[in-house]
Amino acid sequence: MGMEDENERLVLEDGLLQGESCALYTCDGSTDINGNPVLKQNTGNWKACILILGTECCERLAFFGISTNLVTYFSQKLHQENVSAARNVTIWQGTCYFTPLIGAIVADSYCGRYWTITTFSMLYFIGMCTLTLSASVPALGPAECMGSGCPSATVAQSAVLLFGLYLVALGTGGIKSCVSPFGADQFDDTDSKERLSKGSFFNWFYFAIYIGILVSSTFLVWIQDNAGWGLGFGIAAFFMGIALAGFVSGTHLYRFQQPVGSPVTRMCQTLVASCRKWNLEVPKDSSLLYGIQDRSSAIGGSCKLEHTNTLQCLDKASVISTAEISSGDYSNPWRLCSVAQVEELKTMIHLIPLLATGIVFSSVYAQISTTFVEQGMMMDTTVGSFTIPPASLNTFDVIAVLSLLPIYDRVIVPTVRKFTGKEKGFSELQRMGIGLFISVLCMSAAAVLETLRLRLAKDLDLVDRKEVVPLSILWQIPQYFFMGTSEIFTYIGQLQFFYEQSPDSMRSLCCALSLFTLSLGYYLSSFLLTIVTYFTTKDGKGGWIPDNLNEGHLDYFFWLLAGLSLLNALVFIVLAMKFKPRKAL
Repeated sequence: MGMEDENERLVLEDGLLQGESCALYTCDGSTDINGNPVLKQNTGNWKACILILGTECCERLAFFGISTNLVTYFSQKLHQENVSAARNVTIWQGTCYFTPLIGAIVADSYCGRYWTITTFSMLYFIGMCTLTLSASVPALGPAECMGSGCPSATVAQSAVLLFGLYLVALGTGGIKSCVSPFGADQFDDTDSKERLSKGSFFNWFYFAIYIGILVSSTFLVWIQDNAGWGLGFGIAAFFMGIALAGFVSGTHLYRFQQPVGSPVTRMCQTLVASCRKWNLEVPKDSSLLYGIQDRSSAIGGSCKLEHTNTLQCLDKASVISTAEISSGDYSNPWRLCSVAQVEELKTMIHLIPLLATGIVFSSVYAQISTTFVEQGMMMDTTVGSFTIPPASLNTFDVIAVLSLLPIYDRVIVPTVRKFTGKEKGFSELQRMGIGLFISVLCMSAAAVLETLRLRLAKDLDLVDRKEVVPLSILWQIPQYFFMGTSEIFTYIGQLQFFYEQSPDSMRSLCCALSLFTLSLGYYLSSFLLTIVTYFTTKDGKGGWIPDNLNEGHLDYFFWLLAGLSLLNALVFIVLAMKFKPRKAL
């Protein structure tokens, strides 16, 4: 009994010392930039996040200062056809959401999130300056149209433009994969108050994004259409410079999570080790697996994950073979992996189907900067004496987000919390599902409006003429509003879900994979445009999306996306019901 009392006393003393330490310092493994423990009072929390939110606001202003009106730039200044312009824009936007995979691997494996954001921001700024030169210097762009003759850009002119655009795509990849996890890292998960603030951070992070989008889709689009593309791109580059300077200025306030090696390498090691031990049986007693008895995770900087009985074929990687017992050598990770390492891969495999449901949603979102703009270009853009640039209708998507996000965070969440008992009101999966169904309403509204526009064009005998139909562009507001509402639920829900469910050492990668669904969504949109154009222009037909939309059927394309969105939402419900959240020990 005396020995048991002594052990209990030591455990209590250890808990008290840890409690005192956690009252002063963070207990989630975070450090300052020099690797030293950080005081809670002086670092992180909202004091650091204000700078991160400001950085994201300016960076998004710069990005959407290009992308929002890029289809107009391609069609009017580079003289590309509607389908080509829409396809080129969606491919570039898709690339912008593919490159976060590169940034995530660099951050999780080598540099950490802070240095990845800083380095890629510099590349981003160089790309923005290149774009500004391309739009400002006459020799770097095609000549203006002379009557019906519109010269195309030369190879050299296109090369300069594409160099700038794809340098921006690379730069945004390093930022987008890291900035939201880096912001969330400023809150200590072991502190209940800071953990609750982290839930609000994702809402305000998205709010900051849309402040930037609001400025770019109104002020910058107007500048581009009325004062010149060079000035418009130049202002966007200036704000990117502010984003970089603002982020670096907060270095002393940030909390840092150190990189712990490549998650891709660890997943490959698990696959190779499990294949090498394919003939071995997994013991019924899971305590015999390698590393399961360890008190902490074998992966530094990561919480230990609870062993699960799913995908047991991968557990073979943690089975200790007779040869390893005889030699006493357990050091080769390509032959023997810890349970924590195996559970990392299992978690990723379970998340992939849910990630995939974001692809169709992102293809719907892609229409905001492509077909929605082209639809608006064939509508009456005058309101009184003011002319509304079609790309500026994106403002109503932004207004929906900015007006509903505070309501969601301050009213809806506390109200729903009373009924569900959940800290965040809705679970992340419930939130995502609601957004997916609202996206169906978005595409349905766009399809109905296009049907009415085409009917009016027919009644006024405008089918064979590429002229605007006297239907106010303001009728596009409902589809933009539905899109903004669906984003609040789906995209923010995704950010929270993949941050919370991913292992600590793979959060940048999981965030990048979430953004990768955006990339695949843009590529899907481009693929659908190509397929639809191919099949609907056979036998000399004009197709659904001709240069003169009055003689096309853009409404059919919108209905196609509405149907895909409904099917996607139903698949998501099935997957969400089967998903089991991971547990950390």
